[in-house]
Amino acid sequence: MSEPELINCLIIGSGPSGFTAAIYAARADMKPVLYQGSQPGGQLMETTEVDNFPGYPEGINGPQMMMDLENQAKRFDTDVRSGWVTKVDFSGEVHKVWVGEGDKALELHAKTVIISTGASAKWLGLESEIRLRDIGGGVSACAVCDGFFYRGQDVVIVGAGDSACEEASYLAKLCNKVTMLVRRDEMRASKAMQHRVNDLENIEVLYNTETLEVLGEEAVEGVKVKNNQTGEETVLTATGFFVAIGHTPNTAIFKDYIELDAQGYIVQTKPGTSITNVEGVFWSGDCADKIYRQAVTAAGSGCMAALDAERYLAAKGEH
Repeated sequence: MSEPELINCLIIGSGPSGFTAAIYAARADMKPVLYQGSQPGGQLMETTEVDNFPGYPEGINGPQMMMDLENQAKRFDTDVRSGWVTKVDFSGEVHKVWVGEGDKALELHAKTVIISTGASAKWLGLESEIRLRDIGGGVSACAVCDGFFYRGQDVVIVGAGDSACEEASYLAKLCNKVTMLVRRDEMRASKAMQHRVNDLENIEVLYNTETLEVLGEEAVEGVKVKNNQTGEETVLTATGFFVAIGHTPNTAIFKDYIELDAQGYIVQTKPGTSITNVEGVFWSGDCADKIYRQAVTAAGSGCMAALDAERYLAAKGEH
């Protein structure tokens, strides 16, 4: 049996953070290998219009932007591979990683690893919601990304936590009316965030309310909801539907080695860096960032991770 391939810099994940890490690592002659994962391109593959990433004055769609980043990484000879990491062993000096399942899994050894696995937005799971999301028809999980497109319009947002309140408040600055749907008879958000929402005149909070269907063929035209106490069904007129029920960081395979917080995000061991609790393993992007979750901040942290990995190897006399 042949020896496992030894890689200088292994990047796990292929969103803005992964590809930016690859660009910097490749330019530093670290010969990075990037595995794209189960969702090549990350969350931006579900985003139709990106208007807030620097350098695209006319805006760009998410998949095209990811193709641009991939091509830029390849230009500097990044080895971009298909496949996803299913297991790791970070207990030794050389980091062991397996790509694929079962007997056919490929074992790799890496001097440095950059985790860029991102986080996945949680959805309600309604057929109408997913269909309209996938065609860019007005369903979104990011008010900061997409709120701009709904200026002066009526929108609906689902959620009851601090993030939902923050997104509703952001939308209220842009939209004519924001209707917030809360499944229970109270919010989970902090009192301060609840006060912020309640103090805004153009936000209406509907408690004990669940979404039955997002209406519209090509774009959101309304939302059918149900009061789970009375059983009454209502149709709300809206052109945008925002889901703010949380994100799940894609970090489960690292939990035995990498320190995670209660929600599963990688703990930023040394603030201001991409260093984790495991020497030679670095984070980038939304797998550790639960505050900003923007493409541009993800890209910035990808740069940090590559520079930190380069300095780590240099300090060991290996680069």
